[in-house]
Amino acid sequence: MNRNSFWVRVTVAVILVATAAVLGQIRRWQSRPFFNVQVENVHDMPAPVKRPQFRTRTHDESEPEVLVRFRAGVKLADIRKIASKNNDVVEDNYESVKGLVAIEDLDGADADAVAKQYAAMTDVVEYAETNGIVKLDDPAQMPSRKDLFDRSFDLPNDPQFADQWALNNQGQDGGKAHADISALKAWQKTHGSSDVVVAVLDTGVDYTHTDLAANMWTRPDNIPQYSDDQLGTFDDRQGFDADADAADPMDDNGHGTHCSGIIGAEGNNNEGIAGVNWNVQIMPLKFLGRGGFGTTKDAIEAINYAIDRKQKGVNLRVINASWGSTSNSKALEDAIRAAGENGILFVAAAGNATTDNDKRPHYPSNFDLPNVISVASLDRNDQLSSFSNYGLKTVHVAAPGRDILSTWLNDQYREASGTSMAAPQVSGVAALIVANEPSISVEKLKERIIKSVDKIDGLSGKVASGGRINAAKALGLDK
Repeated sequence: MNRNSFWVRVTVAVILVATAAVLGQIRRWQSRPFFNVQVENVHDMPAPVKRPQFRTRTHDESEPEVLVRFRAGVKLADIRKIASKNNDVVEDNYESVKGLVAIEDLDGADADAVAKQYAAMTDVVEYAETNGIVKLDDPAQMPSRKDLFDRSFDLPNDPQFADQWALNNQGQDGGKAHADISALKAWQKTHGSSDVVVAVLDTGVDYTHTDLAANMWTRPDNIPQYSDDQLGTFDDRQGFDADADAADPMDDNGHGTHCSGIIGAEGNNNEGIAGVNWNVQIMPLKFLGRGGFGTTKDAIEAINYAIDRKQKGVNLRVINASWGSTSNSKALEDAIRAAGENGILFVAAAGNATTDNDKRPHYPSNFDLPNVISVASLDRNDQLSSFSNYGLKTVHVAAPGRDILSTWLNDQYREASGTSMAAPQVSGVAALIVANEPSISVEKLKERIIKSVDKIDGLSGKVASGGRINAAKALGLDK
């Protein structure tokens, strides 16, 4: 073997070994999850950043611990610096309430301790509070009842309308005749309008339901996609889901779909039931998950979205909130106030603990704001439901809320009970009023609903108005 041949063979061998090593390393990289690949031994690179200034959250991650409102004049950049010094991160900044942010602690500290830490910064912080948990608390669903009967008004052809005693009570199933919201008379004036948008702040909505699909809001082409400094820009074609970084607001619980059907199931379509509005647009604002749980932070995020859409040209006039807790949140109150300042009525369920809200407050229904209306529940005999909260000073009106038939998941229908079912009756009446008087202010809208009730002896001393809502009177018609 000559010397040249020997070195050629050595060179080829070295190349083959090096190639095999590179390919082996590549295979090892490919076998790892992408996010685990790291650059090592690069001495001239700056120190790694511990965390982003803002971050989004997946379903598997915990919620941010605290909601903090910084004082006027404190810039967002300064807020981020304060959070960074405490090894915290600003998860979201709520544009509708200046200075309000959600802060996540990265040290695993107790949420109360984190809130106290920020609350102590009195020179720059207005308030700090823990991010509370919200849960649906409706009573157990009742068995369905069927009872067909004759009526004097022209009726919609929806096959299950006979079971909707809240809209037309003829004494079926042992009820009291005319203990209803006088919907048939109201419909002589208006069936609602597809120009009016009602947002359902809840578990989402089954927007494919046959009885809801025609009345579901979809983002018009002339309205830009929703853009948030922290969440980014996304296609909110069907609405908003705060719990999944603005993903699909499809209902996986049923509660939000039930509330939506009360407000606006399509009427006179030979299908299922009729809503208080035959024509309306229902906007899903999802912040409660499959188990009926959600957080204050996500509720605020959804309200912030609703305000943005209103400011961009969506005729959003009402938010229905069929949920609540005994925890008072200044941040949530500020967000609801901001909604009112943008012309949005906030209809809130009074709660289902059989307690006096004057003595044991329930939120958000207890917020004393010009745009908040609190709703108690009645049964088919015009009696306060056994589960319903009440309050002479803090609960404004009552509405049917027991054994209410409405839409459910997968094209189904179901009866349910709770102030959760009473609140959307009020939201539905509010939408009828707006359809008839498009320019009515939020303050006048609230006043109209309260002043047009039917007085009921059993509600004297229990709710501020002393009565049950009446859609016909609210539209200027005598019952």
